[in-house]
Amino acid sequence: MTGLSILTLDVGTSSVRTLLYDQDARQLEGFGSQIAYQETTTADGGVEIAADELCDLAIRSLTEIHGQVESAGLRPAVFGFSSFWHNVLGLDSSGRPATPVLHPFDSRSAAAAKELARRIDGAAVHARTGCVLHPSYWPAKLLWLSETQPEAFRTARQWMSFGEYFFMKLFGKAAASTSMVSGSGLWNQNQNDYDAEMLSALGIDRSQLCPTGELDQPMTVLRDEYAHLWPRFAGIPWFPALGDGACDNIGSGCITPESFAQMVGTSGAMRAVCESQSIKIPPGLWCYRVDPRRFVMGGALSNGGEVFAWMKRTLQLPPADQIETAIAAMEPCAHGLTLLPLFAGERSTKWRADARAAITGLSVHSSPLEILRAALESVALRFREVYEIMLAEIGRPKELIASGAALLHSPAWTQMMADALGCPLRICLEKEATSRGAALLAMERIGTIGHVRERPAQLGQVFEPVPGHHCIYEQQLRRQRRLYTKLFEED
Repeated sequence: MTGLSILTLDVGTSSVRTLLYDQDARQLEGFGSQIAYQETTTADGGVEIAADELCDLAIRSLTEIHGQVESAGLRPAVFGFSSFWHNVLGLDSSGRPATPVLHPFDSRSAAAAKELARRIDGAAVHARTGCVLHPSYWPAKLLWLSETQPEAFRTARQWMSFGEYFFMKLFGKAAASTSMVSGSGLWNQNQNDYDAEMLSALGIDRSQLCPTGELDQPMTVLRDEYAHLWPRFAGIPWFPALGDGACDNIGSGCITPESFAQMVGTSGAMRAVCESQSIKIPPGLWCYRVDPRRFVMGGALSNGGEVFAWMKRTLQLPPADQIETAIAAMEPCAHGLTLLPLFAGERSTKWRADARAAITGLSVHSSPLEILRAALESVALRFREVYEIMLAEIGRPKELIASGAALLHSPAWTQMMADALGCPLRICLEKEATSRGAALLAMERIGTIGHVRERPAQLGQVFEPVPGHHCIYEQQLRRQRRLYTKLFEED
């Protein structure tokens, strides 16, 4: 086997994966490793994982693929890295973790987010940083740590994402990307710099964060133990971790505002990328960076494929093949149920961390499959809320590209999405769009390609909206909005 190859590491919210890509950004079969893991959860809403434990999993996965690469006589040209956005940990003066890695779904800082909103102008913060005052982001988490774990907060001399800490382990020095810091809530998107007002409000000094002049710089000199462990990876450029959502857009070919990416994994998101000097950030959406010249804007759902998984765990459902056949045969919303799928609270569009799932219309005749169908339709309608804001701000896209295992394993659910959105939905055939995006961006950085557009994604079937179904979902959306208002917005 000859030709250039690209090594990727994707640290997701449930697994760590390594893959190898060729110079055409195609996944090389027979190479790769995936290791699942489970975060630690607490009764009060905590979701976290020990930093060194996650590092060990990433090192193990890299060691496994190194053996495969070595056996094939290959040497990757570059390392691309993606990681889940919004995670944060603190390090003490000796470079050891003072806190665990706090997950974006950790909701213990909900009260701190409200306290911040009383101190500073949340709308102005969102317009600058692209992040609302919400437990998903660093500001609420840092304030919560300062109030509930003051010793750990005082001990922390540096604040960083997991990807930065992982590079510190491998190279002896942390390294961050514009993409990753832009999703923290501490970054002014249009100034492309840390937000001075937010740092002041939190009592965080710039010296505790990655210097802006060092962002996006690759590392090449592994510490001796890792250079000996992975001789085929030593000396190549290792680029700092990028946000997984940005990579998913690039990997699925959604690289301009004309193509919206819709991803449904454990959670969900709809996003658009644009190359611009500045951007206006509308209420309801978030905005981060792919890199210094590209923005990525959209909405995120905490409740995507996990809603399907919860239903499977909880209800007396038939085998998977029977589920798909049964829900595909049902007429839209014929079950008479109205459901809010907010099992893990709400991010876009209202950002209510305290919101929870609800269902109305149940009767003695309601079946588990009807409840499941209602739940999947309700997730599709949450995407519709995001889509409407994106249409108003960005304009109608030429295509909407779907990726993510949770959605792609269910054609019936994909059809519900197309019907609820009222537009065609095209399937992305790239098995791992996030890893592929990391590979493409690394190739662009080293000059193998001039622009990520030179390696288009493989796309497949188009799901057209069924005539007549969209108006049914319009009525159901109104019912869902009324239920939301009754539960969360009326005194």
